[in-house]
Amino acid sequence: MFLSRDNANSERVLRYLNYEIRLKKLQEELIKLQKWVHKTDEKIVIIYEGRDAAGKGGAIRRATEHLNPREFKVVALPKPTEEEMGQWYFQRYVNQLPKKGSIVFFDRSWYNRAIVEPVNGFCTKEEYDTFMNQVNDFERMIIGSGVRLIKFYFSISKNEQKKRFEDIISSPIKKWKYSAVDQKALELWDDYTDYKKEMFLKTDTELAPWKVIKANKKTRARVEAIEHILDTIPYEFKNESIIEPIQFDS
Repeated sequence: MFLSRDNANSERVLRYLNYEIRLKKLQEELIKLQKWVHKTDEKIVIIYEGRDAAGKGGAIRRATEHLNPREFKVVALPKPTEEEMGQWYFQRYVNQLPKKGSIVFFDRSWYNRAIVEPVNGFCTKEEYDTFMNQVNDFERMIIGSGVRLIKFYFSISKNEQKKRFEDIISSPIKKWKYSAVDQKALELWDDYTDYKKEMFLKTDTELAPWKVIKANKKTRARVEAIEHILDTIPYEFKNESIIEPIQFDS
């Protein structure tokens, strides 16, 4: 019994070490990508969407961990102010778009209006419909202005979301993350699903496609997201042998 438990622990340690080795190699490639972005005045926007507790923030932290902080920013906008509520919906996001030679990571984005806001009653049906009618044109405009846009959706199961909420609630250092929206997420699971399907149907375009990341395994999701970024952006001195996805237990 004890031998079996020791073996299981050893396997977990080995899997985690394999993950750390893989992550480090990918992060080295991200540094090369960032240098190319700065050198060529590129502008990159990477959107992280997904259900609550899907691991978006952790994935962003692993992607940005060793990047030059002067040449990227992470944007997680709070509830809009009264002034912002009176503006064109996309205006507050336009204000956060990258300058030349930089990368912006959105921890949730304008797609709040596609799922979170209508599910929780934070916008009207008219506001939702207007957004859905404008979002593809908006993305076409920013891409036309020279922005490279990557859109991630982190997908988790209902059981996994429940487990992660329980972990957050029981943790003295994580429980601050558990918001009023989170409290209703499981109850509104099917509503989220319906709006998610509609979002994919209307906004998964050839110009700006969605990349769905199966995120029940956090380590695998973090690695897959970085692999996709590196594969998508044509930076200099790309090491294809490192970028190519590999299978590792996690």
